[in-house]
Amino acid sequence: MKLVKSLLLGSAAGLTVIAGAQAADLPIKKAAPVEYVRICSAYGAGFFFIPGTDTCLRVSGRARFEAGYSQGYTRSGNNGDLMGYRGLGRLNLDARTQTAYGTLRAFVRFELASRTGAYLTSGTQNRAANGFFGLGVDTFGRSQQYVNVDKAFIQFAGLTAGRAASFYDFYAHDFEIIGTSLGSDVSSTNLLAYTATFGNGFSATLSVEDPIFRKTPLFGTATAGNAASSFAVFTAATANVSPVIATNAAGVPIGEAFYDLRQTSRMPDFVGALRYDAAWGSAQLSAAVHELNAGNASTVLTFGGAGIAAGSVLTPRVNTEYGWAVQGGLKINTPFIAAGDALYLQGSYGEGAQLYTGYSSYIGSYTASAGNTQGSQFATFFTDAAVNPVTGKMELSTSWTVVGSFLHYWTPEWRSAVIGSYGEMTFGKTSRNLLGALNFNGLGNPVNSPATSVFSAALRDTSQIVVGANIIWSPVKDLDIGVEGLYNRVDLKGGAVIDQNKAPGVAAVGLNAAGLPVAANGAVLPTAKSADTFNIRMRVQRDF
Repeated sequence: MKLVKSLLLGSAAGLTVIAGAQAADLPIKKAAPVEYVRICSAYGAGFFFIPGTDTCLRVSGRARFEAGYSQGYTRSGNNGDLMGYRGLGRLNLDARTQTAYGTLRAFVRFELASRTGAYLTSGTQNRAANGFFGLGVDTFGRSQQYVNVDKAFIQFAGLTAGRAASFYDFYAHDFEIIGTSLGSDVSSTNLLAYTATFGNGFSATLSVEDPIFRKTPLFGTATAGNAASSFAVFTAATANVSPVIATNAAGVPIGEAFYDLRQTSRMPDFVGALRYDAAWGSAQLSAAVHELNAGNASTVLTFGGAGIAAGSVLTPRVNTEYGWAVQGGLKINTPFIAAGDALYLQGSYGEGAQLYTGYSSYIGSYTASAGNTQGSQFATFFTDAAVNPVTGKMELSTSWTVVGSFLHYWTPEWRSAVIGSYGEMTFGKTSRNLLGALNFNGLGNPVNSPATSVFSAALRDTSQIVVGANIIWSPVKDLDIGVEGLYNRVDLKGGAVIDQNKAPGVAAVGLNAAGLPVAANGAVLPTAKSADTFNIRMRVQRDF
């Protein structure tokens, strides 16, 4: 028994030792280390490392409230709102990684806004696919939601690819609460660009850019299908056509071919820029080439309105043309007046490239014509080209703008800016004379009614001025409270037009002995040579 007992005790002790040894060999599970957010100081304030990566990220944004008052002359249709309001939110994401080829950067900016009323709702943004209107009885055309991927680009070793501001632009309304001075400012377009830096502040950029955001509609004057061609301006995408004389095999005019003027996106815009940056400021010279094109003849009619088989007449081809623009800009820092002060000077000239000169910036872009206020006396035209109805060739418009803006800090908390800009828009002589209110008689000869040719608003050459000033208070860092006022005036460069504010929709049927237009009832119609308006807006903005 003693022997058995000793064996059992020994076996138990052995098992205890073995079990202890095995327990010592088991791994001990430790808590995962905490990933603390680390500051990234390589790219300035606000960047931090994304946990587990070597990429630095900065999150920033903006909240803004705006209200404005805009002059108006009518309450018809959706007009009549004098006040407008907007709430806007912005979110920026800036991610950067250091590589053997330099910094790899991705930048994304989203903007969302809800806006109502005069001026702050924008047909321009609707036409550019950035906004959509409400559909209610009292909200149609008066309330708008604005949704925009304002930026989404990649930068790497001189390459910029994605949605970014056009490299053609320079001043781009930097000192204005809402950019409305004359001048190019396409802050969101799709592009692929390469920038070479030469040291000492010099750089050069070649950019291939989306042409859609630089297209102003060609001037369409007729709608096919009427017994007598009706020459009126159509800006709807499905009704912008232009007539050209069609002939038989002997060259005798027998009818009209109606060409579709909706432009297609066949070639990108080519933009080049030379830039210099230094402590005293910046200078830039930029240029752009922009394609203009038209479709085939959609309908061919006799002068009486009867249809003609497409192959039985000769119709000239509306050839592709190329618009172009050049721009020079200068920014001068003036700290000798006050810290933060600066002066911008800029001028741009173009043919067939109105959105590069920015002549439509105040009144509205992506449309052939628009009034500068509700119930404006006449519409201002921005079209890039018109088709000569005799030759079928495009005649390019010419536009130019100049702008100056000065920012001054009265104190570190108070600053203000003054803005002044001027521009002119002109069209070819044939465009003005033949397309204003043109009809063809049975012989195919152009016939102009004196009343409509002299007092028609179509394709009138104009000049435009936009001036304004603002004052902004920043009681604490990144908070702005400001007010701004602007004045706009459009002048006809010769002649007068029927005042559409005082005689809306009334056409002249002739001239009286004094050479004034008269209506069908014999009444003398009011005319206008200029149209002006003003608006005032305020802003509260917090950046973070």
